[in-house]
Amino acid sequence: MFFVMRRRSKQLFRKYLVLIAIGLFAVIYFAMRVYSPVSSPVKFVVNSGDTVTAVASRLDKQKLVISDMAFKFAIRFRGGAVQSGDYEIPAGASVWRIAGMLSRGKIATIKVVIPEGLTILQIKDLLAASSDLTGDVECSGIRDWGAVCDLADGDVFPDTYYVARGTSRLAVLDLARKKMQDIKNNWIRTRRNPPAPLRGWDDVITLASIVQRETPKTSEMKIVASVYLNRLRKGMRLQADPTVIYALTDGYGDMRGEPLLRGHLKIDSPYNTYRNAGLPPAPIANVGSHAIRAVLEPADTKYLYFVADGKGGHKFSNDYETHLKNHADWREIKKQNNPNIDFENNN
Repeated sequence: MFFVMRRRSKQLFRKYLVLIAIGLFAVIYFAMRVYSPVSSPVKFVVNSGDTVTAVASRLDKQKLVISDMAFKFAIRFRGGAVQSGDYEIPAGASVWRIAGMLSRGKIATIKVVIPEGLTILQIKDLLAASSDLTGDVECSGIRDWGAVCDLADGDVFPDTYYVARGTSRLAVLDLARKKMQDIKNNWIRTRRNPPAPLRGWDDVITLASIVQRETPKTSEMKIVASVYLNRLRKGMRLQADPTVIYALTDGYGDMRGEPLLRGHLKIDSPYNTYRNAGLPPAPIANVGSHAIRAVLEPADTKYLYFVADGKGGHKFSNDYETHLKNHADWREIKKQNNPNIDFENNN
């Protein structure tokens, strides 16, 4: 009887040990993998040379982990080291998840959107306004940046770029420059001839920049491109308003709410396609793939004219008489929108 009771006691003791172990595992699992004191996204920086102990202490002081010991324990299982960088710890991140982010170097990334049709000056203003980027947009006093220091319109590719928070503004510009250079190199490798009378890549991008600024509608771009190519083939001046705006604003490309008036079309500039035949000397904006494709694959039309329709698109015409009628309609729309401006007599 004594030995039976003793055997049962050992069995019960083992069961209790198993239950205690399971309980401890559950507590550790909850503390490491589930529980989080992080109530909202927090920026956290690991500097170069920071030790695990120093990082754990700061995380604990900022109440981002349940304890510094828990973080060090998690890091040990994650490889035993942290990587420097700017991190964004999301709400609800557990000790285990934070340890994973810092051990793998999963730094915070930001989305930088460079819209199509902006000039270099406008893009630089856009990047300068981002608090998530660092450094200047100009190269003065900065060495070893090379081609990005001499950017001209048409040199960068508008796109969405994902970069680490804290990336320099020049690095973003260089990223966009390299992407456009890759697109140019790919086109050159195809040995594809542009539509006449364009002579090469520079002509393609210059005309694409005008198309880009003329219409926001990708569905219209090939038609707009066809109009300008038809005019070039006939020796007609392009008479593109965006080229005048580029000249008037010293390359900025934005009238800042001011209307373009008839008198502006007389500005003496090589970019004024009302006064000068052919293409302007260089692109007037940075272009996307739709505008480039529109110039390389224009619509098959006989259109020579187009004018805004007041609805975000354009009316196209083959002859000048129809164009005059369409232009009169557009003039009425402008009068309604700007009743204090005399568009007929303002020179």
